[in-house]
Amino acid sequence: MNVTLRQLQVFEAAARHLSYTNAAKELYLSQPGVSIQIKQLEESIGLSLFEQVGKKMHLTTAGREMFVYSKSIGHLLEEADGVIEELKGVRSGRLAISIATTASHFTTRLLAAFAQRYEGVTISLDITNRESLHQQLAENQPDLVIMGQPSKGMDVESEAFMLNPLVMIAPTNHPLAKKKSLALDKFQNEHFVVRECGSGTRDAIERFFKYHEICFQTGIEMTSNEAIKQAVEAGLGLGIVSLHTLELELETERIALLDVVGFPIERHWFIVQRSGKRLSPVAQAFRQFVLTEAKRFVRLPIDSN
Repeated sequence: MNVTLRQLQVFEAAARHLSYTNAAKELYLSQPGVSIQIKQLEESIGLSLFEQVGKKMHLTTAGREMFVYSKSIGHLLEEADGVIEELKGVRSGRLAISIATTASHFTTRLLAAFAQRYEGVTISLDITNRESLHQQLAENQPDLVIMGQPSKGMDVESEAFMLNPLVMIAPTNHPLAKKKSLALDKFQNEHFVVRECGSGTRDAIERFFKYHEICFQTGIEMTSNEAIKQAVEAGLGLGIVSLHTLELELETERIALLDVVGFPIERHWFIVQRSGKRLSPVAQAFRQFVLTEAKRFVRLPIDSN
């Protein structure tokens, strides 16, 4: 089989998008240019890689197999590039980071500081939910991920680098806002604004209340912590969120932090990578930067720690 790396690169993009047009945009090629490369690849293998069903493009059996190999070859080339950069030292390179939406409040500052220290590095940042992070790790897409504890059974390597305390919040005019040492059973009949099912925060909260044999009633589900805070501020229910997301609300006294026995729920932030992944020098430097310096980028009022 006589194929070129360029043909594999073009095929991988077209297979990922299932679109010649989107592959052309990503690779800065014309659509006919993409079509020619894939046709030459198909002629070399002797099998069709795509089939058109109605208006939709699909991979053939050969296409699905070739997609797996083209991704693996791409990753190997990235690793080779990393080895070469390692010989040169960390002066340039590319860094692909994905982070949980909850962690964005401090990680954007952390990345800014890292970028200042390594000015020649190009950073790609994706802020997304837990399900998407798991998918990205399964497909070995980012160099590193910052998130809560990964689900059991995932083929990843992870290391905790900082506490991620979950706290209970209420509108400032809530009857319990000024109370001290509130017992957990006082919240049996309260309704909570919560993250969607599958969220790491949601899972941790439900485990906590189940352990303490307290009924946990969900009122409204939200897909982001920002939406939860706005809903709590508007009086739609109580909330449980990471303390690290409350910098602005606590400074402006828009939300009350409840003093509840057993809180905060202590979780951790993790730096995560696919098992066996060989990190580039830039990624290694960023990982060490996170492990040693992340704590100084969390900003909260002194009296809320």
